[in-house]
Amino acid sequence: MSSAHNVRSSGSETGSYPILREAEFDFIRHVVGENAGIVLGPNKRQLVQGRVARRMRELGLASYEAYCEHVRESGPEELVGLINALTTNVTSFFRENHHFEALASYMLPEAIKRNLASRRIRIWSAGCSSGEEAYCIAMVLNEVIPASQRWDVKILATDIDSNVIAQAQQGVYPLDRVSTISETRLRRCFRRGAGDQIGNVRVREDIAQLVTFRTLNLMHEWPMRGPFDIVFCRNVMIYFDQTTRERLLSRFGQILAPGGYLCIGHSESIHGTASSFKLVGKTIYRRNGEQL
Repeated sequence: MSSAHNVRSSGSETGSYPILREAEFDFIRHVVGENAGIVLGPNKRQLVQGRVARRMRELGLASYEAYCEHVRESGPEELVGLINALTTNVTSFFRENHHFEALASYMLPEAIKRNLASRRIRIWSAGCSSGEEAYCIAMVLNEVIPASQRWDVKILATDIDSNVIAQAQQGVYPLDRVSTISETRLRRCFRRGAGDQIGNVRVREDIAQLVTFRTLNLMHEWPMRGPFDIVFCRNVMIYFDQTTRERLLSRFGQILAPGGYLCIGHSESIHGTASSFKLVGKTIYRRNGEQL
């Protein structure tokens, strides 16, 4: 999701499995739509067929009908497996870098002024994928507010996909994944691997400790109350229908502090759908209310 949490568009090989019938496809569309807010159009049938076939092989099930019955019987446990199978995560360090430049230049400075009394700042990376976005936020945070200043700063990073959350928590990336990071930041924020970790880097502890990773379905109840000063939710809403987007934006408006910021993806827009937000930069919105 910033990380585009997208329905996968490749690898639709199904081996010896039969064609996904309309009844089973409609059931899967309904389950994923109701529980994750993801819209699967008729043109996604072949892709769903391939992804579910792979999941069926993992479970030892021989038909789509048997898999759908398994989903019905297993409830939330297999729902996670289905969503993980159908979604992929496209992300990179400092993707859509203007958001991180704005974070350093005015979002964080405004939050510092607003929160001088509490010395508390909270940021949410919603749809964090494999962690790159959240760690980029942490790097910028560490530069703007050094630990020596003793602020209570925390980043919550969530994603619906439990597999990528487990990967993100490790904070380990191949060298080619960090090629977009400046040499200065790379030296300051990562440790190069040795032994069997040669070719990898790990996020340094002082950066990693700023981030808490959790599995979260944005369509469900949110256990946190906020308020958040900044929310990143990039390339997530594009896969929702209009009603779901509006509901999600309303909830972001409620959990953001007045004057707080929402960053969305480059192909997304909330113009005309969210009266509680004002466009203030390229895909950057400020929550209406008390401002500096």
